[in-house]
Parts: sequence; structure tokens; C-alpha cells
Amino acid sequence: MPRSSLLPLALLAALLVLLLPGVAPASQDPGLAQLERPAAAEDSGAAERPGTDPDAIPDAEAAAPDDDALTLQVARRLQKADGMQDVNVTVTAGVARLEGSVLEVEDRTLAEQIASQHPGISAVENHLTLSTHLIDRLDAASAIAMDKVFRLLAALPLLIVAVAMVVASWWLGRWLGVRIGKHKLRTANPYINGLARNLVQWLVLIVGVLSALNLLGATSLLGAVLGSAGVIGLVVGFAFKDIAENYVAGVLLGLRRPFSPGDTLRIDTYEGKVVALTSRATILMTLDGNRLSLPNALVFKSVVLNFSSNPKRRFDFVIPVDAASSMGTAQETGLERIASIDGVLADPRPSSIINSYDGNELRIHFFGWIDQRKNDLGGVRSAAIRAVRNGFFLAGIQPPRSIQHVVAMPAPDQATAIAEPSPAEAVAMDESPDTAPQDTSINRDIDEQLADEQRAHSPDDLMSPDP
Repeated sequence: MPRSSLLPLALLAALLVLLLPGVAPASQDPGLAQLERPAAAEDSGAAERPGTDPDAIPDAEAAAPDDDALTLQVARRLQKADGMQDVNVTVTAGVARLEGSVLEVEDRTLAEQIASQHPGISAVENHLTLSTHLIDRLDAASAIAMDKVFRLLAALPLLIVAVAMVVASWWLGRWLGVRIGKHKLRTANPYINGLARNLVQWLVLIVGVLSALNLLGATSLLGAVLGSAGVIGLVVGFAFKDIAENYVAGVLLGLRRPFSPGDTLRIDTYEGKVVALTSRATILMTLDGNRLSLPNALVFKSVVLNFSSNPKRRFDFVIPVDAASSMGTAQETGLERIASIDGVLADPRPSSIINSYDGNELRIHFFGWIDQRKNDLGGVRSAAIRAVRNGFFLAGIQPPRSIQHVVAMPAPDQATAIAEPSPAEAVAMDESPDTAPQDTSINRDIDEQLADEQRAHSPDDLMSPDP
């Protein structure tokens, strides 16, 4: 097989075998272990060689091996190690000189260790260089790749079982999530149901992944990945603090649900009807038809006034009258007129108070209640003001006179008897728009625009019901 065709296979096998546990202990170099055993065997063989007396005292010349013997012994040990075939050794006066080339830096260090551990070697001069031959490196890479491929094929049944466990856990998690969402958590908040389903699904999937990694003996890999993910999450959290804050606030608002789609809210200084609650912002539509996006963090921290939570809502207005008018008559007339308006509730009934008095005018504050599900607040309030004004006119209750008028009276012989009209006749002759009927039904000017916006944000709405 040509070497160029082995490169893709080698790269693929190297990535896959990362999931497999190592076979050699990390505390001891396999090359050293292989070489120490033959050396120990030679030493023990020499000690048990027949015809020698272990108690005999050798002379100095016999105890010190010559350089040629040491050179042969060290070379023999080096040749037994992988990657040392091009290493040459020369021993002179107990100093081993290593020459030649190796493929990796680790091989250079290993050769020096092997030579220094041999008996009779006092020092090592390491002159080994790294090989730059492409063919040598390709041969080494091919050998490593083939070894990885064989190990991968040996572990292939375990890989298939592990993948099957992950797929089964994913399917089981989805099934359990749907069952729990439909039969166990029957809450009014669809977001809680979706959150519970996703939580159950991910928990079962994580258990399946951990079991598969434990089967492959690669649980340490998961720990490393989770540790890295934690560090990355911390960095990303600081970098995107505002986005994360809005998302968490959106989740909490979705759980608490202080408002519903279509409710009329006042948040801080903003007022409008709720369109949707997304993971980042709360979408409102103002009463003049404009879309308003408020960050969820602002909504969560602000005072939220929900006008739609109570169907009954109070309206009020102030009408000043002349200080010479009867206060009791003015209040009684105003309350009768307010009670006659279509849409004003009898319970709670209309009420009034004297707001202020400064010598020239009385300020009467009127109150009334409506049902927001049937009538519009602005329309009923406008009709009530017009009715009270007409009632005051008929009762002869004058507004405050802040301007003094000087009227020249005609001479008696020039004047003619002109009968002044009564208040009822004056109202009958009044052709101003105040006497026209007024619609107090619910204002639906922006309902169509609101529905369009809600449909547009339905996929991202945390408050939308389940399909």
C-alpha cells in the first residue's frame, strides 16, 4: 500500500482512539522496561555461570570490562528499543558517545537513559540528532496509525453498544418528558411544562452518555470536557452579562407570569398592551400602535402596574364651579348624571369629594367605576364629563368667574321686555356637540395590529399556549 494512502487512515484512527484507554502504565517507559529485563537476565546469568566462585575476589583488571565489550553491550540494548536502529554508540574509558539520528525528542532522551543505566558507564555524550527524512517519518506515522486501527477494530463492539446506549437514552428522555408534561404537570403555565420536559430529557441523556463513556473507560475525557466547558461558560458569562441577565429574567417572568398577552401594563414610564414575552425582551404595543421592546431585566426590576388584572377600573375627573354655588347641589347633580351614563357600575357606586376651595371656585372631584370587559375607560370618562357639565348648566350652577365683565344697562325708555330663556330652554337651543350621544364601548382600534404582532412573535413567546 503506498504511504500517501495511509495518511488519511492514520489521522482518522488517531482521532477515534482518543476515546480508548491507554494500555501502558504512565509511570514507566515501555522501552526501559523491555531493556531492563534482558540486562537483569544477563547479570543473573553471569552470576550463576558454572565454574565461578561467588566468594572469590576478582582482580582489578578482570572487574573492569574493556571498552569494546561495553560498546557491544550498550549497542545491543539500544537495538532492542523501538526507534533506535540508527543509533551508534562508542565507549571510551567508561564514557559512552551516542551518534546518529532518531525520529522524536523522546527517543533521544530514552537512548541517553539506556546508556547511562548500563553498568560500567560513567558518563554519556549525547550527539543524537532528529531525523529529517520524510520517508522515515511517514513509516513511523503509518506504523502508529495501523496500531491505532487494530486497537479500534478490537474495541468496535463496545463502540456500537455505547452508541446504542446514547440513542436509547435520547429516545427514552423524550418519551418520559412528553409523558410528564401531559399527565403529571397540568399547570396553566405552558413554559413550566416545556421546561420540565426539556429537563427530564437532558437528565436521561446525560445518564446515558455517562454510562456509555464508562463502558468505554473514557470517563476522564468527560471530566476534562466539563471542566473546560465550565471555564468557557464563566468567561462567556462575564462577556455577555447583560444578555445572560435578560435571559434569566425572562425565565423567571415566564415562571411567575405577572401578566398575560393582551394585558394593559404600565412599566416604569412606559404603557401599552402585552404582545409577547421572549427570552430577551418583553414586547408591548403602545396605544398609538407602536411596538415597544423592553429588556426583561428592566421589567423584572421595575414596578409593573397591570390594569387588566382586575376587570373593574375606576375613572375620575375634576370640575370647578363658582364659589357661590351650593356644594351639596353640585355634588348631588354630578353623581346623578354620572350614574345615568351607560357603562358606569352601580356597585361600587359613583362618589365625589370637594378637592379644594380658594374663595373664587370650588373643585369637585368625581369618581366612577366601569367593567373593562364591556366598556372603554376613556369613552365612559368623556361621557361622564359632558353629562355633569350639562347637569350643572340645567341646575344653574355656574363655572368660576375669573374675569369681571362690565355691562352697560340700556335706558328704561329704550329697553324692551325681553324674556330670558330658562336653563332647559337654553340647553334645548344649544346646538353644540356636547348634546350628541357618545360611544362608550371597548376601543378596538389596535386589536388587529396587536393580533398580527402576537402571531409574528408566537414561536418565541414564553407565554403562548402549547400547540
